[in-house]
Amino acid sequence: MAETFSKRERRKKKIERRREKEFRRDERRQMPVKQKSLEEMMAYVDENGNLSDTPPDPKNAYKVAAEDIVIDIPKALPDDPDATPTGVVSYFDPSKGYGFIVNDQTHERLFVHVNSFAEPTTELSIGDKVSYTPIRSPRGMQATTVVKI
Repeated sequence: MAETFSKRERRKKKIERRREKEFRRDERRQMPVKQKSLEEMMAYVDENGNLSDTPPDPKNAYKVAAEDIVIDIPKALPDDPDATPTGVVSYFDPSKGYGFIVNDQTHERLFVHVNSFAEPTTELSIGDKVSYTPIRSPRGMQATTVVKI
């Protein structure tokens, strides 16, 4: 059976690729291999943490205690547990008796109801600065014992 033109071309290309690969392999074998010494392959870290090919100066070395090395995320400073959070009234409807307070530090929005005022005669309006005690309710965070500052 006769071989088609496309099959002959594919076979020729395959043979040509094989020859090129052998030629490149022979070239690589004949090239002299430049071996690097251990000193040339070494990399050093300088005092700023950058890689360098020169060793650090031993005069500039200083001792670090193992307990001073921190391998962790720095912890945030603990909040004062005795300090009551403060915030600003962002919305309050006196006819319905509820509103919202935005915490000054966390910008968290808390629900506030008239029944949770420390003094029942207190009236709030938008923009008033208040202190409160946050509690978790079934619907989210809620402010209790609200005092106008």
